[in-house]
Amino acid sequence: MFSLIPSRTAGRSRTSATAVAALGTIVALAAPAGLAHAATSDTAPVAARSTGASTAGTTKAAAPAAWAAGTRAYLVITAPGGTSAVTGSVATKGGSVFATYDAIGVIVAHSTSTTFASSMRTVTGVQQVGATRTSDVPADAYSPALPANPSQSSTTLTESNRWDMTQIKADQAWAVTTGSTSVKVGVLDTGVDDQHQDIAPNFNAADSASCAYGKADTRAGAWRDVDTHGTHVAGTIAAAKNGKGVIGVAPGVKISSVRIAEPGSTLFFAENTVCGFMWAGDHGFKVTNNSYYTDPWQFNCPDNLDQAAIIEGVRRAQEYAEGKGSLQVAAAGNSNYDLANKTTDSESPNDSTPVTRTITNACIDIPTELPGVVTVAAQGNGGAKASYSNFGNGVIDIAAPGGDGSSGVYSTLPGGKYGNLSGTSMASPHVAGVAALIASVNPSFTPAQIRDQLGVQATDRACPSDTRCKGTTTKNGFFGEGAVDALKAVGGSTPPPGKYFENPTDVTVPDNTTVESPITVSGVTGNAPATLKVGVDVKHTYIGDLKVDLVAPDGSVYTLHNRTGSGTDNILQTYTVNASSEVANGVWKLRVNDNATQDAGKIDAWNLTF
Repeated sequence: MFSLIPSRTAGRSRTSATAVAALGTIVALAAPAGLAHAATSDTAPVAARSTGASTAGTTKAAAPAAWAAGTRAYLVITAPGGTSAVTGSVATKGGSVFATYDAIGVIVAHSTSTTFASSMRTVTGVQQVGATRTSDVPADAYSPALPANPSQSSTTLTESNRWDMTQIKADQAWAVTTGSTSVKVGVLDTGVDDQHQDIAPNFNAADSASCAYGKADTRAGAWRDVDTHGTHVAGTIAAAKNGKGVIGVAPGVKISSVRIAEPGSTLFFAENTVCGFMWAGDHGFKVTNNSYYTDPWQFNCPDNLDQAAIIEGVRRAQEYAEGKGSLQVAAAGNSNYDLANKTTDSESPNDSTPVTRTITNACIDIPTELPGVVTVAAQGNGGAKASYSNFGNGVIDIAAPGGDGSSGVYSTLPGGKYGNLSGTSMASPHVAGVAALIASVNPSFTPAQIRDQLGVQATDRACPSDTRCKGTTTKNGFFGEGAVDALKAVGGSTPPPGKYFENPTDVTVPDNTTVESPITVSGVTGNAPATLKVGVDVKHTYIGDLKVDLVAPDGSVYTLHNRTGSGTDNILQTYTVNASSEVANGVWKLRVNDNATQDAGKIDAWNLTF
């Protein structure tokens, strides 16, 4: 979840003071080289979109003429349809109406008065009032600057099967469906770079907007990334199957960006989340991905008047979106925290000075712990619980690849770039992508039916020998109902496995040297398949130095990796090679050529699956 899950790295702790909301952490960048910030996301639209559009659930009110120091934001909660009866009191109590969501009875108000909340609570028709932050509303809220439109780099990277996609069988699910263009997935995040070569083909500008500060901004480009996080998430969900870079879980669906992170802080305040969910409901999103938690409180407690209003406002907005046909998928958080046994919170409020406070299970992480939301834990390469991932029996619904250690999730970054991130922020979009595939093959499914299908088709994973994991093989605190399975989720079946051969012997790769590691294949009839799987595990810093080839028994060379990735460390990837013209039996070789000095490494292991 966010408060960016790369800042609230893989869970809830963050790696930087400004990226407190994202639930993912940058591990490395890959070629073309570029910088990636820890928590936010960044998008640039490919097509102009209409401006000034209104939605059924939202009405806009004029903002104050000028920003003043000390301005704070509040949620004023009334009965649904009852906001008009109390909007007049907002001004008399020292505030102004910034946005109104009458369908759910939520007003976003601003005030510099320290008694505004207590005064509004005495107004007839007002049910709850709560401050949504402990810091001032930025002046940018009254005249938001458009995010930068990054220049685009082309790529020589070609698509190949990545560990995360093979782990959830997304590559096999594509034989059933790559997703329907009628299915819209909303990325509620730091924004999305819609001009990225791998995102542009699937980007839906017409239904994209910014909800930063709690009011929809429909200007072209308002939805763009103010970090890198959202673009990375979008690529995991639906990077196009176009021969370039990477492939998303559902490469045939449409992506819409709803930027809910504020620039600079990359925080996701409650009014932004409310706006995002209302937008999702009104714009027909079948699925939304939420890789963040609602700032500034890691956990919102119902015995606190401010936090109770935050819970209620966001809950109503989520319920509204679900009622309109939208399923919300959210990251569980990156603090290795037991969400089923809450005791303390030392990270809140993250927009001012955090304090350590005692909490109970009544305090919830939102949106991930709201009713109806699919809560996603993270797995590393191989399927174990990621070290950082939050957990909790009865809280976690499902698990998916989020990366751990040196194995991050490789996806899109703003400006045509690519890179690795790890976090529950990266796990959640895998599930959102599978949910989109389910919706594609079952267009009449309700959010509840998609949610059920995710669980029923998940692959059971038992608890490891870890006393923190509670529950059964079919449902427990580390993996929920199991690991998401894209193939089973869309009604496919796993083909019988081919013969497997491996060479685990280390081969040192010195500077400016070519080395080879052999595998002798026998007992395979006829030629190799058109989908020969080549698993490569090369430990080497700066993989841009390396050329990696598969050499067939007759000497034919198939290039797997050719000096891409720049300063990224290690190649841990499964490639698919059309080797149907090659006799299967014989000596196959993995050839690694280091073309530079200073960075040495080794072939750790490699394998062939026929």
